[in-house]
Amino acid sequence: MKILFIAPLPEPVTGQSLACKVLFDALAPHHDISVININKPSLKSGQGSLHRGLQSLHYAWRAFRSARRADVIYFTIAESVAGNLKDMAIYLACLPHLSRMVIHLHGGAGMRVLMHDRPLLSRINQWFLRKLGGIILLGERHLDIFQALPPPRRIHLIPNFAQDAFFLPPADIDRKFAQVAPLRLLYLSNLIPGKGYLELLAAFELLSDEERRQLRIDFAGAFENPEDEASFKARIAPHAGLQYHGVVGGAAKADLLAKAHVFCLPTYYPYEGQPISILEAFASGCAVITTDHSGIFDVFEPGACGLAVEKQSPAAVAQALRTCLTDPSRLRAQGQHNRALADERFRVATYNFSLASLLETFAPPRS
Repeated sequence: MKILFIAPLPEPVTGQSLACKVLFDALAPHHDISVININKPSLKSGQGSLHRGLQSLHYAWRAFRSARRADVIYFTIAESVAGNLKDMAIYLACLPHLSRMVIHLHGGAGMRVLMHDRPLLSRINQWFLRKLGGIILLGERHLDIFQALPPPRRIHLIPNFAQDAFFLPPADIDRKFAQVAPLRLLYLSNLIPGKGYLELLAAFELLSDEERRQLRIDFAGAFENPEDEASFKARIAPHAGLQYHGVVGGAAKADLLAKAHVFCLPTYYPYEGQPISILEAFASGCAVITTDHSGIFDVFEPGACGLAVEKQSPAAVAQALRTCLTDPSRLRAQGQHNRALADERFRVATYNFSLASLLETFAPPRS
């Protein structure tokens, strides 16, 4: 089967580009794939520029030239206004072939704004979306984004995944919870506005000296710019229990997850979808502190999986940290529950099989 693969591939590594690379690696040995890499060189979202406009036209031209030879077009769509304009240029370039295009929405929150609060963009998007072969969403909480589309909407729900290397054996999870002094928390995501890392830091600062001594918080991920990184490092410098590890991957990332008792991502990021980092924390047997934002509650059940906190509230995060300190046995049960849940629902093999099976429905009949 010939696949036109229009998607971001690392670098920089984001949850979306990682998911695309995992799928690409699974498809490449079995299919003829042409790639249009639409990744951006920075973590900033929603920024328009002349360069990006010309780049979008370049993507559309390449799609126009390649679409007619493809059996299926796999396309991961954007959520910002600038990104959506780029997407519509690609839709237009592939117009005669949209019935063979499957779009994948890795986010959700930003697309909801485009479809519900931007009437002109919503109408134009709906015109294209009605012609598509399929739409892939991460979970049920994103179904309302496309509620204006008439049935049948050809929508497929395929959740994200955790890579196999992060699945910790249950016995190892028991061992790490046998030692909770100090209680180890992990923030592992890009350190950008809206992801909640500053709220976590502010929550730590709200704790008493005695409570801080019982905690260690590890931060890992990329900053948007050197100024934000320098400011953050200066702010955590006085606290022995806080450490920034930079951008981590491979064994270093697996080690941080394996040692963490609690994973904390109090996100309200405008382009959030279903964070892969939460699923990686599940696989590593961590309890989780997070927010009811975008598609997170499709995979996270408050109480069973961890604690839900109010968005943009250091006080709420601080109270969650206190709760963790007072009941570590509950954290162990949540960690084991999350590990079993990840094994059942969020394996890479399940993700790849679901997507590959969908794309292969577009394969030409065998002679």
